[in-house]
Amino acid sequence: MLDRRLVNKTKTYDKGIKAEKAAAKWLILKGYEILETRYKTKYGEIDLIIQKKNTIAFVEVKARVTKDKALESVTPRMQQRIIQAASYYISQNNVEGYDLRFDVISVVPSFLGMVTIQHLDNAWQLTA
Repeated sequence: MLDRRLVNKTKTYDKGIKAEKAAAKWLILKGYEILETRYKTKYGEIDLIIQKKNTIAFVEVKARVTKDKALESVTPRMQQRIIQAASYYISQNNVEGYDLRFDVISVVPSFLGMVTIQHLDNAWQLTA
């Protein structure tokens, strides 16, 4: 018999992957280039790293029942992990001269199996 926690974790993971793919397609339609997907470091993972013109953004994608729930789920602790992973990316890639920011994308179910995607750019700032 399968452990219910394992089944729920698998469903959550699959839902997250689908949300990230939907967000990436949406961003491409908005003129962004996808530089990295699921960028993994020893500090954590960044769902998407995107670029448009002179801006590179580190994006956290959240699939939740509402936009507010999605935004609330990006905790200060999670922000710090993303900042550390972004710092690693910056150290490994030439991003001099680019504006850098942290974004959140909410992917919320709507009608007939569709989703609503909302992009909050510059969702938080680096703090000293």
